[in-house]
Amino acid sequence: MKEFSVSTSSIIISKYIFFIVLITIPILLFLSHRNSSSSAFISTTTTSNSDSDLKIRPGYSTYDSYIKKQLNKTLNPKLRKIWTTRDWDRKIQVFSKFFGELRNGNLLSDSSKVLCIGARMGQEVEALKRVGVSNSVGMDLVPYPPLVVKGDFHNQPFDDEIFDLEFSNVFDHALFPEKFVSEIERTLKTGGVCVLHVSLSKRADKYSANDLFSVEPLKKLFKRSELVHTRTVDGFGLDTEVVFRKNR
Repeated sequence: MKEFSVSTSSIIISKYIFFIVLITIPILLFLSHRNSSSSAFISTTTTSNSDSDLKIRPGYSTYDSYIKKQLNKTLNPKLRKIWTTRDWDRKIQVFSKFFGELRNGNLLSDSSKVLCIGARMGQEVEALKRVGVSNSVGMDLVPYPPLVVKGDFHNQPFDDEIFDLEFSNVFDHALFPEKFVSEIERTLKTGGVCVLHVSLSKRADKYSANDLFSVEPLKKLFKRSELVHTRTVDGFGLDTEVVFRKNR
C-alpha cells in the first residue's frame, strides 16, 4: 500500500510538471514574439524620426498670425527703402549672374515664362528682364507693380501649368512646405524647372517658418519632379541651389 502511494504521487507530480511546461511554452513564445515586434517597431520609428531634416518652427497659433509676422517684415518702411535703394542694383547684379548660369545650362531661355516667388520689390524680375527674359513676374504678399503681383505662395493665384521656370529664395518662410511645393508643381508646365536657393549650413532669420538641414526633404516633397542638380552658391545668406524638373 505504501509503494502504491509513492508511485501514485510520482505520477501526479509528473503530470503537474508536464501541465506547467505545456502552459509555459506558448506563453514564452508569445512574449518572445511581442518583444521582437516591439523592438522592430521602435527601430523603425527611431529611423523615421532621425531622418527628418525639415523642421517647422513653433509659435504660430493660427495662419493669420503667421501672415501677420511675415507682413511685419515685408511692410517695414526702413527695409523697403533699403530694398529699393542701397540693395537694388547689388541684388540685380547677383541675380543676373544666377540667371545667366541657368541659361548657360539650358534651364532658361529668352522665351521662358518665369515666376519669382516671394519677390518683395522684384529685383529678381528686373534681373530677368535685363538678361533678356521679358515674360517674367514676381509674386509676394504685398504687390510692387509692375514687377510684383499679390499672391500667397501656399495658394498661388495662377492657372495650372503656365510657367516654364519658377525661382524662389524664400522656401524657409513656408509654414506648409508641402503646399508650397505642390503649388509650384501645379503651376509649372510639364518639363518646367523649379530653382530654389536655400540655406543648409546655417539657420535663417527670425521670420523663417522652417529649418532645412539637407536636400533630402525637398526630394520627397517634389513628388512630380526629378532632381536636376544641386550646387553651392552665395546668395544673400543662402548657400545651396537645388533644381528640379517637372516630369513629362
